[in-house]
Amino acid sequence: MTELARVPNVIPYVDHHTGPRRLLTLEIPHLGHTVRDYAPIASIDGRQYVVSWGSMSFEIPADRNVHVSVHLHTNSGRDYTITPFASTVVPPHPAPLRLVAQFVPSQGPQGALVPVG
Repeated sequence: MTELARVPNVIPYVDHHTGPRRLLTLEIPHLGHTVRDYAPIASIDGRQYVVSWGSMSFEIPADRNVHVSVHLHTNSGRDYTITPFASTVVPPHPAPLRLVAQFVPSQGPQGALVPVG
């Protein structure tokens, strides 16, 4: 187990990786109605995590590219309901990283994961 995996509230990287790791903090702010209509789901290298609104931390590899995505899942069943999503590839780097998911569901499904700090 790595040092980051021992830190409270950090979701450990569970796929095989023996190299260095770093901390990714992911912020998924809600936009009023999104709390009742959507459930946020974060993915790290294709492994999905049903998460809470707000901030959560993940352990990720520091020595290779890592695919990070967020989508807002809904089961509302209305014809005009969209599933907002955002996706990026995080390049190798040793420093911690903070990303904020930005969605405007009324303007289309594609959002953005924006670095902060």
